[in-house]
Amino acid sequence: MEQAFAQREDSLKRIVAFGPESTGKSTLVKDLAKHYSTQWVPEYMRTYFTEVAPRIPFQSYLEDLLPIAKGQIAAENQATTNAKEFLFCDTNLLQLEVYAHYYFGECPKEISEAVHKHTYDLYLLTFTDVPWQKDQIRDRPLDRKKLFSIFERTLQKHNFPYVVLKGDIASRKSAAQLSIQELVR
Repeated sequence: MEQAFAQREDSLKRIVAFGPESTGKSTLVKDLAKHYSTQWVPEYMRTYFTEVAPRIPFQSYLEDLLPIAKGQIAAENQATTNAKEFLFCDTNLLQLEVYAHYYFGECPKEISEAVHKHTYDLYLLTFTDVPWQKDQIRDRPLDRKKLFSIFERTLQKHNFPYVVLKGDIASRKSAAQLSIQELVR
């Protein structure tokens, strides 16, 4: 596997927020990282489309996926150097793979190969029961429930450990913390 797609080995518990757009993933991982006094990894796709390759109106292309994947892994690997016990990730390559198939009907093989070699200890699957909030790269407010089902089926297909988080941010954070406690037992 190309080095840019390699996940750094460490002893951290990696926990990833996973799910449709505008379902509270970023808020959740920031809060959890603060609670556990550790690092969190922002969603690199947002950085890419707002700072590296901004487009107005917003449009994404299949060619954007490889640099986004490389940026996500680089950010994750960098964050491991200062993380303590846990690393919270606002999405990962599996999320990018799901979106690639949804938007483009295909995914670059480098991403799919890396997905199956990366390890995460827990997926926090965020439900669609929070209001959708428009921003410069969100574009599918009516597809969130359909995408939630796709995300959940993907986790089930791979037999990845996950918990569905519903309700307000306090309820989600509390449920996530309970799952994290079970993880470390």
